[in-house]
Amino acid sequence: MTLSPSGSSVEEALSFLDAHPEIEAFDIVLTDANGIGRGKIIRRHELQGVYENGRHLPISILGLDIVGEDVHETGLIWDAGDGDLRAWPIPGSLVPLHGTNPPRGQVLLSMYDLDGNPMTSDPRHALKREVDAFAARGLYPAGAFELEFFLLSNERDSEGRVQPARAVLDGRASNKTEVYSVDHLHGMEPLFSDIYKAAAAQGIPAETVISEYAPGQYELTLNYRKDILRAADDLLMLKRLVRMQARRHGVTACFMAKPIERYAGSGMHLHVSMQDGEGRNVFTEERDGEWSPTLLHALGGLTATMAESMLVFAPHANSWRRFVSQSYAPVAPTWGVNNRSVALRVPAGSKSARRIEHRPSGVDANPYLVAATVLAGIAKGLDEKLDPGAETTGNGYERERANGAEMPADWLSAIKAAEASSFLKEALGEDMHRTFTAIKRAEYLRVARTVSELDYHLYLHEV
Repeated sequence: MTLSPSGSSVEEALSFLDAHPEIEAFDIVLTDANGIGRGKIIRRHELQGVYENGRHLPISILGLDIVGEDVHETGLIWDAGDGDLRAWPIPGSLVPLHGTNPPRGQVLLSMYDLDGNPMTSDPRHALKREVDAFAARGLYPAGAFELEFFLLSNERDSEGRVQPARAVLDGRASNKTEVYSVDHLHGMEPLFSDIYKAAAAQGIPAETVISEYAPGQYELTLNYRKDILRAADDLLMLKRLVRMQARRHGVTACFMAKPIERYAGSGMHLHVSMQDGEGRNVFTEERDGEWSPTLLHALGGLTATMAESMLVFAPHANSWRRFVSQSYAPVAPTWGVNNRSVALRVPAGSKSARRIEHRPSGVDANPYLVAATVLAGIAKGLDEKLDPGAETTGNGYERERANGAEMPADWLSAIKAAEASSFLKEALGEDMHRTFTAIKRAEYLRVARTVSELDYHLYLHEV
């Protein structure tokens, strides 16, 4: 038996097996640069060995594009001989999967070199590095993500377009924007009941569900975690279980940023605060009407680094369809108080709960990389005492730029900005930065060379 570098223990596995004699197999899941879970399904008797010795997995798993093909420019394929590294369980992530038949469990993994050092193209290690850097300052980031998504029919409409799912309760169809409609939620009650049961079984603090700003769009909120690493784990686990439960109810859970062109897209807002060693929120103002300098400097760092970080927040071609004026997606590095038209919102409420809501990310982004980049931006703001500029009041969509920062206009511009960014290289680590940008460049080339139906519609009989 080898000592686990992740901090996992064999006792956790043995206790779980004793408590769940019904479980026959386990999903072992490693998260790649795109936030996709890759791994294996193992039999019950294999679990103890994963905790005792880790599990050998090929290094190329972390060098795959969105469709699972090798990206050689990452340096993780034949440059390394596609050798095996060792994945170890993430403590606290061993959970049952609700509704599986035969019963299965799940455990998240993180990748390590054979000598036990973190494999630095693993996105979770990028976030862990930022968390550790704050701990060295005596600061501890806390946070929670919001999950927006669509529930879509498994069948397309007569024109081949995706369409909102019918209510699983009675089959009723609706193409209305039922924003905040409680009655509309009742039609999906059996599905959301199973989602909550699955979340409870996994220890995920899923809370409020609302009908969002488009037909078939919903939002689930997660309770705050003092450990932002666990908050990111929560989001990935919640996406997996929502997709699984939706399939069991005959509908598709969609985590594209912009699945329907005429309606708002889906975001993944990150609420983040910072505590000191005594558990005090350092973003809290000491006097009413005067913002904490720490909060302002944090905002300053996030506004200053947003443009070069947008590839992390909007990593796919489809991500960029979400950034349209007055669509509840931010279009400039602005900040404001109680204002949903800005990129960085300071929510109203109790001073003790003072936090920043980071709004640029789509639900298709990798939460580990998002949180790592946000923390690095905050650190830069604190170190350099950056000024966020004037608060945006009113309609933030009327401001195209802030502090002289020009936002990327499209996916390719974001890729180029990320490739050239020394800040992002430091935020993610050199290996993770190379891996991520190489994958994005390869995906861009795949999209760029594809002749779509739109091309034929626009040009076939016209040019």
